[in-house]
Amino acid sequence: MRLNLALIFLFIIMPDISLSEIKAPSSIIPYKKLQGGDLMLHVFGELEPAKIKKRPAIVFFFGGGWTGGHPKQFYPHCEFLSEKGMLAISAEYRTKGSHGTTPFQCVEDGKSAIRWLRENASKFKIDPNKIVAAGGSAGGHVAACTGIISGFETGNLDISSTPQALILFNPVCDTSSAGYGQKKIGDCWKKISPLHNISNETPPTCIFHGTADTTVPLTNAVNFQKTMKEKKIKCELHTYQDAKHGFFNYGRGDGSAYNDTIIKMKLFLEGQGLLAKEKN
Repeated sequence: MRLNLALIFLFIIMPDISLSEIKAPSSIIPYKKLQGGDLMLHVFGELEPAKIKKRPAIVFFFGGGWTGGHPKQFYPHCEFLSEKGMLAISAEYRTKGSHGTTPFQCVEDGKSAIRWLRENASKFKIDPNKIVAAGGSAGGHVAACTGIISGFETGNLDISSTPQALILFNPVCDTSSAGYGQKKIGDCWKKISPLHNISNETPPTCIFHGTADTTVPLTNAVNFQKTMKEKKIKCELHTYQDAKHGFFNYGRGDGSAYNDTIIKMKLFLEGQGLLAKEKN
């Protein structure tokens, strides 16, 4: 039942693509033990390469309203960045559909994934100072929370769960009644509202959002960027005219939005020194 629900959400998110067209990860490894089964990281790239000293890493979190979804959503993004030299990962995390959890546990798992990766950086030849969190919609919220929200920590607290940068696709930045998700989160919504918790330590951020998004309004991203600019923190906002929620996914429409967003994602990472610039 859990698998079927996850696949239903995957088809909602990526309606124009066959699962057979998506390249599979090179490995799937556990990062968090839970009753009933481990949470896994779907990894693109060799885990322990012999010829690499250190490399950057990125972790993607799927969308689905904290209710469902599947790591397959970001397999294409992972494949693209893996080919550019990053260890690219699409992470599992608990949702209401899979584990009966709330958005607070989603945030906890997101932080656990970043912390586990940094804790194992030496083993997997990752630069612990070049770890990026990314995601779409509710997964964008999870990613943003790893870089912004305090608390919801488990594991070795001596190791930071904060990434060096955030890449967010039509993300839930505001969980108030003016944004998205307050009814799902409840009265404590502000504790995990990225917009309301931005600080001087918030990582540089790149956001992609459609102007016709009726699920997560563009104002989420606009207000987030405004607050970031007030604190003099880099925040790119790329808007797409008449684009609806999920416009950025691989296989959506003619593919032009996907292609444009991954190129801008790459340029942002290069600009932040988190990805080596390609030689001409």
